[in-house]
Amino acid sequence: MPAPSDDTTPRHVLTPSSLNRLVRDLLGDALPQVWIEGELSNVAKPASGHLYFTLKDNTAQVRCAMFKMKASTLRFRPADGMQVLLRAKVGLYEPRGEFQLVAEYMEPAGEGALQREFEQLKARLDAEGLFDPARKRALPTFARRIGVITSATGAAVRDVLSVLARRWPLADVEVLPVPVQGREAPPAIVTMLRKASASGRYDVLLLTRGGGSLEDLWAFNDETVARTIHASKVPVVSAVGHEIDFSIADFVADLRAPTPSAAAELLVPDAVALGRQLRQLQQRLLTLQQGQLQAHAQRLDHLLARLQTQRPRARLARDHERLSHLQRRLAAALREQNQLRQSRLDRLHSRLLGQHPRTRLALLARRLTEQDQRLRRAVMQTLERRGMRVQHAGHALHAVSPLATLERGYAIIFDADGQVLRSVKNVAAGTPLRARLADGELPLKVAKE
Repeated sequence: MPAPSDDTTPRHVLTPSSLNRLVRDLLGDALPQVWIEGELSNVAKPASGHLYFTLKDNTAQVRCAMFKMKASTLRFRPADGMQVLLRAKVGLYEPRGEFQLVAEYMEPAGEGALQREFEQLKARLDAEGLFDPARKRALPTFARRIGVITSATGAAVRDVLSVLARRWPLADVEVLPVPVQGREAPPAIVTMLRKASASGRYDVLLLTRGGGSLEDLWAFNDETVARTIHASKVPVVSAVGHEIDFSIADFVADLRAPTPSAAAELLVPDAVALGRQLRQLQQRLLTLQQGQLQAHAQRLDHLLARLQTQRPRARLARDHERLSHLQRRLAAALREQNQLRQSRLDRLHSRLLGQHPRTRLALLARRLTEQDQRLRRAVMQTLERRGMRVQHAGHALHAVSPLATLERGYAIIFDADGQVLRSVKNVAAGTPLRARLADGELPLKVAKE
């Protein structure tokens, strides 16, 4: 058994817990946050939602943990063998005394550089005006032919075709297949966009693919693709990835849709909703027509009632009686004038008794002729005035007379009691009726249905 030391220097004795705590604090102060790149291995995600894994390179490895709150923000699924970039705090797992990293952010290796390249290209094209809302064109309301530029085997094309067939089967949809990932994708997309634009076959083009990482979607961040979309003669809709994904193609296209299915819904109207809207408009039109017909019918009934209250036959009879009265007054005036003329002739005759007979006769004859002419003119003028008044009254009465309406091809239907028939209701088959026309009446009988 070793002998006790005779060193009298005071000693500061640590426990494993205090030692681990001290090392943890020293590491946290010296390396509060680091960026580190490596390969994932031993990836595990238990029911707690935390993420545990090892990050390694060719010669070393370090254990890592990513707690649930941070792990839920990941936009990809970590897997063994994946190369990633971490932002982490350096620490020590005290219960075991194990050195570890606590990850706060993780992305596939190389994605950070891609993101910076994306932002630089976006800023440059925006400064050139490629994203200007004023240059974006409206989509056709009823697209007859739609070109879908995408992978012929992906899920996106199936979703698009399904939605288009359900919403608007009248559209002619053509799939223009291109690779949507990898080095060969950008030149293929550019070539297909140019061919489709120059062909003049399509009313609108849809450029789409399903979701993926920034690297998977990189073909749609290509500058040549963006400029080709901008130069297209046909409106272009971009639907790349999921709702949270944005690409340069989305910004330069005439319309950006969050998903391929949403793009299909924006391209065409809903046939069911459109049919329902057309039926509503048809019903409104019928209601408006019925209202106008009812208004015209009421106005016609009102005019007929006014015509009946005016009783043109009675007015004609009154005017005829008045004309007869005027004729009697005229005859009496003529008799009075004749009597006056005779009296004057008698007075002249008595005055001329002392004159030569021939002179008297000549004078009397001349005066008689003058009086006769004046009387005839007065009678003719009076008759003309009275005749014109009667003629005007007859025209006015004829204008409001139902007989004038009958002369235009209409008829008035009377029942057996002589009452005007206004409706087909309560008129049984076989009922005798009379139709009054312009030139007479016709007997009628209601036919059996």
